[in-house]
Amino acid sequence: MKVTQDHISQDTKMGANLIADGATFRVWAPRAQAVYLNGRFGTTDLWDKEKPELRLKKDDRGYWAGFLHGVRDGDQYLFYVVGDPTRKNFKRDPYARELTTPETHPGTFQYPLCNCIVRDPGHYRWRVTDFRPPAFNDLIIYELHIGTFFAMDSSNRDRRATRGGQYLDVLDRLEHLQDLGINAIELLPIHEFASPISRGYDGIDLFSPEMDYGETNAVEQAHYLTKINRLLRNRSARELTLDEIRTSINQLKVLIDVCHLYGIAVLLDVVYNHAGGAVRDQNSGLWFFDEMPRGNPNDSLYFTDKDHTGPVFAFWEGQENDFTRDVQGFLLNNPRFFIEEYKVDGFRYDQVTVIDEHGGWFFAQRLVEKARDLDRRKPHIAEFWHNDRFKAVVPPPHGLGFDAVWHDGLRRTIRRMIAQAAAGRDSRVHMEELAGRLRHGIHNVPFRWQAVEYLESHDVIDLGHDDREPRIPKLADFNNPHSWYATSRSRVAAGLLLTAPCIPILFMGQEFLEDKFWSDNEQAHPGHLIHWEGLASNKTMKDYFQFMKELVWLHRRQPALRGENLNVFHVHEDNRIIAFHRWIDGVGRDVVVVCSLNESTFWSYEMGFPQGGPWLEVFNSDVYENWVNPWTAGNQGGVFAGGDGRHGLPSVASIVIPANSILVFARDQGD
Repeated sequence: MKVTQDHISQDTKMGANLIADGATFRVWAPRAQAVYLNGRFGTTDLWDKEKPELRLKKDDRGYWAGFLHGVRDGDQYLFYVVGDPTRKNFKRDPYARELTTPETHPGTFQYPLCNCIVRDPGHYRWRVTDFRPPAFNDLIIYELHIGTFFAMDSSNRDRRATRGGQYLDVLDRLEHLQDLGINAIELLPIHEFASPISRGYDGIDLFSPEMDYGETNAVEQAHYLTKINRLLRNRSARELTLDEIRTSINQLKVLIDVCHLYGIAVLLDVVYNHAGGAVRDQNSGLWFFDEMPRGNPNDSLYFTDKDHTGPVFAFWEGQENDFTRDVQGFLLNNPRFFIEEYKVDGFRYDQVTVIDEHGGWFFAQRLVEKARDLDRRKPHIAEFWHNDRFKAVVPPPHGLGFDAVWHDGLRRTIRRMIAQAAAGRDSRVHMEELAGRLRHGIHNVPFRWQAVEYLESHDVIDLGHDDREPRIPKLADFNNPHSWYATSRSRVAAGLLLTAPCIPILFMGQEFLEDKFWSDNEQAHPGHLIHWEGLASNKTMKDYFQFMKELVWLHRRQPALRGENLNVFHVHEDNRIIAFHRWIDGVGRDVVVVCSLNESTFWSYEMGFPQGGPWLEVFNSDVYENWVNPWTAGNQGGVFAGGDGRHGLPSVASIVIPANSILVFARDQGD
């Protein structure tokens, strides 16, 4: 077998790509003296390192390419890179779609000394080809970590503590997520990382989804297949074959495909500011890829001497030996790859702040622009913590041009209020702070929904995080997170999140009153897995889930809750009451939200309303205390507004406000 220049041009795709009767191979190593293709192709072993027939040809931009006849899906390969005369190494393809494991390919080594696998991206036959993600302002996102979310083996044993969850395990909870009403899941990063256990923010092989999230055992694969095909039959979709779920990359595609079938978008959390620190210890990886003398990290090709829990990528302009264009190209290709080959519906970009701080402002603009070119309906969400937060979403040249940005304004305010309420009935709860937060949001953003708000997240409640904060029910009542105080205050907190103008995010377990910190490592920190059993055995958790799903569906049914307009028309600090009006201009489907953190019920509270006539009480959080609460304090389904008005609004009604509650009044029951 011999490498030729057949099918090679300036447009040849990076990595290994099947074409005609073989495959093209292309890799960037600008200072290398030679690059050779090595591998196992069919039954032929070509691990000859510097065999002349396997040498790739270099172009004037430092890209090495060649075509090898007879390559097939599943063949293994590596590049052998000759750099400085004293440095030669096997290197993994930076664009490798999949990597070997001893389980999938006996005789191979564990990561990072694994091989790359040639894969046909068209092998998986998608069931859903026309999925449209929700409009940006309609998004309700559920953030989850594959490894700790859910994992039940064929013997019905929870294996999260020993093996960890996998891509297909998420589908076991798909009907739960659909019932909850969320319309998007956000997966914590799945780029290949060095260890079996990780939050995901130390990825190294960006085009290869994490191998440990794939199932290799044939018995377990058959078990998954039975469950997946039930989900497919329920939607009259073509069933899967065992062959279609053999590989880990197909298992990820199955997860995304079936989510689409059930109306749920899939977003990826991606990390382009740095790579995992373990890359520095890998001779076979990106670190000093073209094998220049070690020493100065700025000579490592893909990285700089800067660090953010790992080496920062060299995406800035104007550095010595300026390869910025090519490093940027590598990173720019990654979101496009996941859109094209995995039908991913959008991205959350980790720490764009770090990209900006290390000279990557223009790179961040290009990152969004290039990914958006493929489909403008897919959301691109930035984590950007500078004080001028609005610059993340303002279009270039004055901003970065992301669609939305993470914001902690509501989280900080609501958490302070819950903590103040938990201090006792006589403590001061700063409702005015919430009023200001609701009125102003993020200054200078074009749209209110561009703030992505949350109460719990992978960082906030992470056991290993220096600034960790307790889950909301624990904050509401530290001694008993299932008490009335805890559940009622938690309902208020969630109610505010889902009625405020924003894209709301829920973190796994939040929907059924999980009260423990989260850890990605159950072996090192036992007792921190989310308690799914509570949904079956604990009435308090079941009742809270009922509350959450009806709250989420309220958000989806009432368009005013997803609109731009908000008027905080009443705040009473002593009574711990706040009320605000949501509406859409010209639509006439107004909503009034009333929130109380008072430990006593108000039986006749004069409240302003924006219009006279009947108002339906479409939501009352007190119903869900010992659901259905036989002692609910409420308004018997509605109120009638009239009179001379109150609180700057033209009408008034006398309403019942339950203790620690959130009420929603509307003109109709919703969509």
